[in-house]
Amino acid sequence: MTKKLKTIAFQGAHGAYSDLSCRTVFPEMETLPCHSFDEAFRVLADGRADLAMIPVDNSIAGRVADVHHLIPQGDFFIIGEHFQPVNHMLLGVKGAKIEDIKHVHSHIHALPQCREYLKTLDVQSHVHADTAGAAKEISEKNDKHHAAIASSLAAEIYGLDVLAQDIEDQSHNVTRFLIFSTEPEFPDVDDEDVVTSLLFEVGNIPASLYKALGGFATNGLSMTKLESYVDEKFQAARFFCDIEGHPESLPMRRALAELDFFAKDVRLLGAYKANDFRKKHVNNDEF
Repeated sequence: MTKKLKTIAFQGAHGAYSDLSCRTVFPEMETLPCHSFDEAFRVLADGRADLAMIPVDNSIAGRVADVHHLIPQGDFFIIGEHFQPVNHMLLGVKGAKIEDIKHVHSHIHALPQCREYLKTLDVQSHVHADTAGAAKEISEKNDKHHAAIASSLAAEIYGLDVLAQDIEDQSHNVTRFLIFSTEPEFPDVDDEDVVTSLLFEVGNIPASLYKALGGFATNGLSMTKLESYVDEKFQAARFFCDIEGHPESLPMRRALAELDFFAKDVRLLGAYKANDFRKKHVNNDEF
């Protein structure tokens, strides 16, 4: 990176898994909490943040729909990816015990991800905007009958006790994040394990998508993600995709030339090194 990066934006309160991801990848940067994904992109656009850490997929909950619709609207570039294991903790106020808990607070996705554990407790669940916000409220409430499901970072930040660790039902609970910047940052063309992200549109004619994507197959390039956007007529006209390969490599240049012929409004969102988690788990069908 040519300039010193100081601030990275994320959606949620301090202690959210997005905050944890920011601190894991960029421990030297200040994290900037935002109320929404839209706000996180706005602070990046107006220069209040140098980067933004945005979740796009979870191995259990699926894609983060709001994000996929925001990505095409901004003039941003993807410069990296991060896979964050989600290890849910049951957090209570100082001195609380598990048998004291009557109410559990967390995000709408975190609660069902801990369904089996919660069945062992006689508690009422309460939905919050994010896990860290729930932890913050529990800390402020200071009632031993209330607990939150959140990260260990949230426990540290809000002075809560970890009453139970790793209470998620499935151990492969992982969220994929993309790192956004207002400037592109491509790896060297000779670098291995590069991912290229694209946006493109196709006409509503038979086999249009098949023809647009054919060049990637014939040039030996693997597609790891394909997301569709429906238009006002509920037709899939725009697509977001991740391809394994550098945009300046010969196979990718050939594939992109074919894509340009059969598609329109092709937009290169970025090229970045594949995260080690992808190489270890995703490509070995372990994710």
